[in-house]
Amino acid sequence: MKRRSFTLMAAASVLGVGVLPRISLAADTIPVGSIEVLTGPVSPYGIAIRDGETLALEEINAAGGVLGGKKIALTVEDSAANKDQAINAARKLIGRDKVVAIIGPTLSAEYFALAPMTNQRKVPVIGTSITSIGATDIGPFCFRTSLPEADVIPAALRKAMARGAKTIALLYANDDLFSKSSYDQMKVAAETAGLKIIDIETFATKDTDFSAQLTKVKGLKPDAIGIAALVEPTAGVLLQARQLGFGAETQFLGGNGANSPRLGEIAGAAADGIMVGSPWFIAKDTPQNKAFIAAFNRKYGKNPDQFAAQAYDTMHLLARAIDKAGAADPLKIRDALMQVKQDGVMGPLSFNAKRDPASAEGVLVLEMHAGKFSIAP
Repeated sequence: MKRRSFTLMAAASVLGVGVLPRISLAADTIPVGSIEVLTGPVSPYGIAIRDGETLALEEINAAGGVLGGKKIALTVEDSAANKDQAINAARKLIGRDKVVAIIGPTLSAEYFALAPMTNQRKVPVIGTSITSIGATDIGPFCFRTSLPEADVIPAALRKAMARGAKTIALLYANDDLFSKSSYDQMKVAAETAGLKIIDIETFATKDTDFSAQLTKVKGLKPDAIGIAALVEPTAGVLLQARQLGFGAETQFLGGNGANSPRLGEIAGAAADGIMVGSPWFIAKDTPQNKAFIAAFNRKYGKNPDQFAAQAYDTMHLLARAIDKAGAADPLKIRDALMQVKQDGVMGPLSFNAKRDPASAEGVLVLEMHAGKFSIAP
């Protein structure tokens, strides 16, 4: 698939993001890159991230930019969920565009593929949707603003246990690094919490028939079922589970991949009752969050999701780091990222010594009904 890219400047945005011709960046701009999945089945995640970081970029530039008036110029590359394409995008952003930092990529497999190279070239890479174990261990230029699932999944499991769950079956996509890592975290969290794991089943991300796995699970009558997968296979499992007679007596739980409005759009009533842990919710009653939602609606005509919120906060945090660094220097920006803090739409945001988000406070458990998430009672 052909890679797509475009550059965003302060003036290129009133009507939304478009594909613009390649331009030479002026001396008064600071080049930043982003690598996201903008085409293919996983694109809803990447598009939400792009939209969130673009909105933040426009706000930053409209308020005077960084370093005493310089504008941030954002070049977004489409990885199409392809690791090689993501690596090539990172090489071009660093070699051609001379970016001072890269936001992304969307998927854990892409991050693990390109981060060794960006780390070797000493350019910070900041994942906004990366929750897999060990992502920031790759090197000192590797960051993420998304909470690891080890901080999020236990909250949903505790809620299920409070409702009486004692046994759980786990299903996961075994051909996807993100999903496998999510399963690993579910398994550890379930064991730690004292839930008895009575079955573990696997499938492939592009599978559409889960009847064999679900029939086996149904015979074992677990109190809860954890699904570790991206949103489309998660929706497929739920749809088929309802067809096979799974009802409200079985508590479904999802990983970070299920935390998307897209789940309700695909699965409809079949997704009713599924719970996910989340570091953000649209009904969060803070001035920052209300302003973000209103601005997002004005620009895009729809509500943001968790992925847009994380990207929005990340772009603002990066701008703070560029200012604190005092120069468009990746080395200085890396050091500044370790020092900056902000109170954004996600709440307090800064990095710990491992370059993960410093705080897991405020993790919510969301439950879907009628195609929408709300805070689980």
